[in-house]
Amino acid sequence: MEEVISEDLKREHQEKIGRVAAEVSKIVVGQEYMVNRLMIGLFTNGHILLEGVPGIAKTLTVNTLAEVLHLDFQRLQFTPDLLPSDLIGTMIYNQKKAEFEVKKGPIFANVVLADEINRAPAKVQSALLEAMQEKTVTIGETSFQLDRPFLVLATQNPVDQEGTYSLPEAQIDRFMLKVKIDYPSKDEELEVMRRMANMKFKPELETLLTKEDIYNIRNEVNQVTISESLERYIIELVFATRNPKDFGLNDEAYYMQFGASPRASINLNLASKCMAFFNQRDYVLPEDIKEIASDVLNHRIILNYEAEADGVNTEQIIEKLLKKIPINH
Repeated sequence: MEEVISEDLKREHQEKIGRVAAEVSKIVVGQEYMVNRLMIGLFTNGHILLEGVPGIAKTLTVNTLAEVLHLDFQRLQFTPDLLPSDLIGTMIYNQKKAEFEVKKGPIFANVVLADEINRAPAKVQSALLEAMQEKTVTIGETSFQLDRPFLVLATQNPVDQEGTYSLPEAQIDRFMLKVKIDYPSKDEELEVMRRMANMKFKPELETLLTKEDIYNIRNEVNQVTISESLERYIIELVFATRNPKDFGLNDEAYYMQFGASPRASINLNLASKCMAFFNQRDYVLPEDIKEIASDVLNHRIILNYEAEADGVNTEQIIEKLLKKIPINH
């Protein structure tokens, strides 16, 4: 039976969520968009793929957010020589006891940052994604439950950079959102330079939410309602990525190779509920779906070579979908 959360507690949580970005900004300049999407993943039990060039504070933002939310944080640098045991752990021999013991890996944390996931070989990527899906890992002959809450934030550089391995589509689909991070503005970079050039810069952070708060917020997000017409709107959007010609999207169909999987429908529903909760509503509006649609769909729509040749990207396709697919009340 679902626990009923009091309105006062719900308002307190919403107020604290509103303060999280401000608290993170004590250290990180800008990146409110990234912080918002990271919290959506945390409060809907989804994992996030962050894409951007090196040096734009992806790691710093995740580390700071984990501190503000009082969560255990582990960062793992993915490299071509990394092994699955470096991630999940292994059995080591204890000479004193003359027996093997389990040594747990860095994946046993609340927030795991897989830095530059597309630099690691397929075996390591698969080990991580299996843990994401099952929330358990097996070391030797024993299965272990991962810490709760458990959130994987993977970063990747654009795949056209040297030394990167493109993640297979089936693995990318496991991520709830793919968030693209761009360079800061001139004013933001000026402030970054001033802060980082000050070797004594280390502001105190306030812990705003506990693990219990996070579980309660997940329950509150789950209680946000979505009308049947908006549920059908989500289905229409996802089906339009698979059969664009059926929706009058002939130009877009020319560039699309594969559409979004059923995970897209589920994640778009969940993420729009969370967006409504952040906006202090207990019901979803079309704007909530449209605001998060690109992050849910952009890694699930596979374009063909014609799109690359003509400079067409998934964001442009999604924008057309949102403009052409009607909401039937």
